[in-house]
Amino acid sequence: MHNDEKITKKNLLMFPLGTVGRDIMYNLVTSYLLAFVLFTRNLDTAQLSAITAIMVAARVFDALNDPIMGNIIERTRSRWGKFKPWLLIGILTTSLVIYAMFNTKLQGWAFVRFFGFMYFAYSITYTMHDISYWGMVPALSSDADTRNKFTSRATLFAGIGGVLAASLIPMFTAGENAIGGNAVTAYGIVALGAAILGPLFLAFTIFGVTEERNANDEPAPPVSFKKIISTITGNKQLVWIAVIFLLQQIGNGIVLSGIGQTYIYVEFGYKGVFFTMFQMLGMMVTAFLMIFYPAISKKLGRKKLMRYLMIIGSAGYLFMILTGIIPLSSGIKFGILTFGYMLANFGQYGFYLIMMISIMNTVEYNELEHGVRDEGIIGSLRPFLTKMSSALTVAIANLTYITFGILKYTNGISQYEQAANAGTISAEEKADAITQLLSGVKNGQSLGLLIVMTVLPFLLMYASYVLYQKKYILDETEYERICTELENRKKVKTA
Repeated sequence: MHNDEKITKKNLLMFPLGTVGRDIMYNLVTSYLLAFVLFTRNLDTAQLSAITAIMVAARVFDALNDPIMGNIIERTRSRWGKFKPWLLIGILTTSLVIYAMFNTKLQGWAFVRFFGFMYFAYSITYTMHDISYWGMVPALSSDADTRNKFTSRATLFAGIGGVLAASLIPMFTAGENAIGGNAVTAYGIVALGAAILGPLFLAFTIFGVTEERNANDEPAPPVSFKKIISTITGNKQLVWIAVIFLLQQIGNGIVLSGIGQTYIYVEFGYKGVFFTMFQMLGMMVTAFLMIFYPAISKKLGRKKLMRYLMIIGSAGYLFMILTGIIPLSSGIKFGILTFGYMLANFGQYGFYLIMMISIMNTVEYNELEHGVRDEGIIGSLRPFLTKMSSALTVAIANLTYITFGILKYTNGISQYEQAANAGTISAEEKADAITQLLSGVKNGQSLGLLIVMTVLPFLLMYASYVLYQKKYILDETEYERICTELENRKKVKTA
């Protein structure tokens, strides 16, 4: 086996392993921070609106900060390369922030102020290692099939982190299995676990991956807003895939923005095990794509594969919405709802994989058009768009709670959780009180939650599908042509 093959084989193991802990962290904050706020704090409409504004502003700031971080990475020169220093600094500081964020007893406006400071700190620290991690992919290989393997394996292990978070966090923070008997204690301990696992897993990437470091032989480019803007806007295919990916990510994130969790609690009872089953089964079906995506994509091609995924996803959303229209027993309703989410998430995750590859493939397009790869800046666009979409899904979720009067019930749950944490009521008394509280939710309120988490994601998924088919031209044939032309240019240059 050649040395390059040995390095690639090692990288294909060490690089994906690194993201397991990162994605536990990411899922804790993205999918459960709002639940932590709603179910452990008493908030009036003004305070929830302030927290919404903070989350939206911080994620927009975070998104705008991504290309800047990408540009900083591009100019980093060290004996450890341009990615690894930021991986280490970012993961350690993120761990400290996450622990502090979930281990405070502040309430009211004091909590809102503390939340604002910590959430902006999280935005900065997580960006450091997130941009570095995904920006490293183009530096590991320029071969299309190998890059597909790195991407699919990294998303597979990210999915493992997501499944671990989905299976454990709801189960141990709500209902009879909550650690310490209440959500306040439980979230604090879960955050400690995530803060430890993040650095442990990322150590595999930091110490085990070997990437190309040709950039060290070149002068460091200055940090330039003009450079960031010109790289993105000067790459027409990057602009189109950015719009397409943003639409898809907004739709994909609505269920896990907190709306899905709240709907499950309202409709089937305040027991974490229900949402664990719903989310875990929905995520587990994506393992098929995580493993077999390179082979399927190679055989079908991305655009043809998207057609199949669109059909599957549409069927899933149809099953989900029917559970709110057709009278069904609770068990059958939960089963059909979960099955529908499995299909919908399968389609959405397949879209996500296709978008990931499509963004990365604009690196070579950029090199062909402008003579530079700009991996760091282009690599920063994916998390930039993910965070922009996350900001919008937070706004959608909180607007939904206010519109349908759900805040009354989340505040009630929070009061009982705090009482259990203080020891003034038992865990059993808390459970009975919450069950009685949720029995007052009206059908129109729960149906409103269901419509937001099904109809809106479907419409956004369809819009991204149509635009991808019409506007994105870097299919497999065109990408191969570009790579061949770039290789010929290098041969002429070195001849």
